[in-house]
Amino acid sequence: MATRGIDAREFGDGTAHESFLRYRRFRWFKIGAVLSLLTILVYFLVDVQPRHNGGSWLGYTLGTVGALLIFWLSLLGIRKRAMTRGRWSLKAWTSAHVYLGLALIIFGTLHTGFQFGWNVHTLAYVLMMLVIVSGIYGILVYGLLPQGLSDSRSEMTGPQMIDAVNQLDKQIQISAQPLSDEDSAVVLGSLGEDPFGGGAWRRLSGSYPKCGNRAALAYMRERRDSASGKQQLAADQVVQLLEKKAAALQRLRGYIQRRALLEVWLFVHIPLTFVLIAALVAHIVSVFFYW
Repeated sequence: MATRGIDAREFGDGTAHESFLRYRRFRWFKIGAVLSLLTILVYFLVDVQPRHNGGSWLGYTLGTVGALLIFWLSLLGIRKRAMTRGRWSLKAWTSAHVYLGLALIIFGTLHTGFQFGWNVHTLAYVLMMLVIVSGIYGILVYGLLPQGLSDSRSEMTGPQMIDAVNQLDKQIQISAQPLSDEDSAVVLGSLGEDPFGGGAWRRLSGSYPKCGNRAALAYMRERRDSASGKQQLAADQVVQLLEKKAAALQRLRGYIQRRALLEVWLFVHIPLTFVLIAALVAHIVSVFFYW
């Protein structure tokens, strides 16, 4: 596939494999760390009477910086739709999003002066922290899960893994024909079950305690040990196929679990961001209304 020319400088070290976290030798980590340290230093050097609070000049300054930063951070979704290179490439923007988002913990917390209550101001702060925590989770899963996602696929696509399970079902159905009616009923009853059954929690946890294949495998292992002659041969063949299906299901469900863990944070992070912006607007309006 033909590709357009790519400016290697976009990736900081001249390779396309530098992650957004390491962009330009951690440029935005350093910027975020310096800003955070300066903010902490100013907070403890400035004397605010009777105590630090969001209504002091320093509180207003930190609040303004924090609010502007939140609005800017929320633009990443829009920024992803624009393809540019260089200083404000998507990789640079994402790196800034991560590290300035973490610095927001310092700006927002010191803005409050550690004064909290049952009000819209504390609500905005709590929502901000929840958005940041969900963002940290997103960084972790995107840093750790993609390799596991690739490993779980075993060079197979999702449809191919499903097809492999279906093919094993057909082989099991044929191999179960010589079994007794009772044994055959147990084995055939395990076929065709939804490998994703159990809802969202099952997909996220990767635990399927009511797996029909697992129950049929345990049953047939006992029956094989007590069978003889042709029944034992048939049972042994069915056990081998059920074991292959168990491995195929484990691979498929592991893939689904990693996909779910990789995507679920977006269903938390993005809605929380919108709720945060609404609470932030309410916080700002209430401050100026009562100012």
